[in-house]
Amino acid sequence: MKGTVILTVAGIVVKVIGLLNWILVSRVLGGEGIGLYQMAFPIYFFALEVSTAGVPVAISIITAERVAVKDIFGARRVFRISMWLMLFTGILFSLLTYFGAGWLIEYQFIRDPRAYWSVVALAPAIFFVTFLASSRGYLQGWQRMTPTAMSQIVEQTFRVITMIFLANLFLPYGLEFAAAGASSGACAGAVMGLLVLVWYHWKLNRDIERDYAPEELAPRPEEYQTSWQQIIRRLFKLALPVSAANIMLPVVANLDLAIVPQRLEVAGYTVNQATELFGYLTGMAVPLVNLATIMTASLAVSIIPALSEARTLGDTARVKEQTAAGIRIANFVCFPAFVVVSALATPIATLIYNAPGAGPAVWACSFSIVLLGLHQVSTGILQGLGHPTIPMVNMMLAAVVKVVLNWVLTAQPALGILGAAFATAADMGVAAVINMIFIYRFIGYRMEGGHLLKVIASSAVMAGAVKVFYDMTLAAWGIGAVSTFGATFFGCAVYIAVMLLIGGIGEQDMARVPLLGRVTIRFLRRIGVFKALPQEQVKE
Repeated sequence: MKGTVILTVAGIVVKVIGLLNWILVSRVLGGEGIGLYQMAFPIYFFALEVSTAGVPVAISIITAERVAVKDIFGARRVFRISMWLMLFTGILFSLLTYFGAGWLIEYQFIRDPRAYWSVVALAPAIFFVTFLASSRGYLQGWQRMTPTAMSQIVEQTFRVITMIFLANLFLPYGLEFAAAGASSGACAGAVMGLLVLVWYHWKLNRDIERDYAPEELAPRPEEYQTSWQQIIRRLFKLALPVSAANIMLPVVANLDLAIVPQRLEVAGYTVNQATELFGYLTGMAVPLVNLATIMTASLAVSIIPALSEARTLGDTARVKEQTAAGIRIANFVCFPAFVVVSALATPIATLIYNAPGAGPAVWACSFSIVLLGLHQVSTGILQGLGHPTIPMVNMMLAAVVKVVLNWVLTAQPALGILGAAFATAADMGVAAVINMIFIYRFIGYRMEGGHLLKVIASSAVMAGAVKVFYDMTLAAWGIGAVSTFGATFFGCAVYIAVMLLIGGIGEQDMARVPLLGRVTIRFLRRIGVFKALPQEQVKE
């Protein structure tokens, strides 16, 4: 939970900066310009995932395993070898992206030729992000989440500054060049984030020299018999399934790029209208879904090395406890997030993007929040348990479902872009359900039905509270921003209150919260929500 909170706080800061960025960039580029940017981004995302090849997660797993048995030399050696591997793949895929941009336009994989310059502008960022991701994976293997958090904030800050500056600078030359200028922010952010991690690596090495005995830092006998080729094979054995699972996200995004605009044209939209709707979905609605699942994304990252360490030490009780806590947190966070986004879809789209037309896409995408959160955490659990192949296969099966639904639903005039959003929800749902089936098979854990029902009941009460508060305050004051924020905070307060009253939040759950957990427990005991324990148990 400590690592999760650190990453979540950083993620919130990053997303807030990103949302402010999109507010400004959306006003500069508009829906059509955002569509051009989003047409290039899946290509960048795909090349990045292939170039890193899941190595960051593999480094995190192997590092956690070796640190658990105090094989510090082995952990360091794996990291050094992996960085040389990243040097090669980063250069290769940066060049492939740069020189392949014209081919993507020529064969109409990207239907709007104006997106060419955005693809070219994103190519250099791949080289730097590969190093950035691998460095984060090594530090996460030590269960140090602060370096990842700080580098994310610095990366996003410089990315945003560059995007806004260059988008405005190149706008007089044409919308396609403004979108390319915005795309260049990825490279500037990656360079600055990498510089931050250099300092944290120096700090980690200093702490290692201080905290570990010389014999723990020395190479173990088996290290002399392990060649760098064998280490790379071990990395790939872990990394390839993880990479394939991660690659499914940009693969699906690229399939969306190939299918959704085309099927929107079949539904009766023009090319420009289809591009604008595609921008609403991928550039406005999807980022809101990612914002809503920021804590589960952080939890998925922090749970991998924690479970790897517990598994290496044979602590099955700890494995089950961490798994159960992860799923409970996912449900606890994602259901109220779904309520807020679905109930306030158009007000949120208007407030953040000044694009009320994106409201229907935001509403349809809100159904993905619960399913994506469960999918993220269950994928992290399976990877931490040493079964990275399972999420890969599940995502492939889910992608087939999405492609079929995209093709059928998006072409329906009555649905249009809503069909693509519903297909996305189905994609996450299928993958999450199959993940949970395999978690049960491996460790015997099944989702707690009683807790899930309490979360659903509390969310239903919250939905009513959000709707009533928004309508009443909007009618009284006529200020959309006040009504939207007020309804959100009021609804969350109602949700937490109902969860406490019906027992959806217990002392064990509250005790996991760093810093504030025990203080909150004492307060709730005083007001009678939690029963006071005997003095000897309190001391214990």
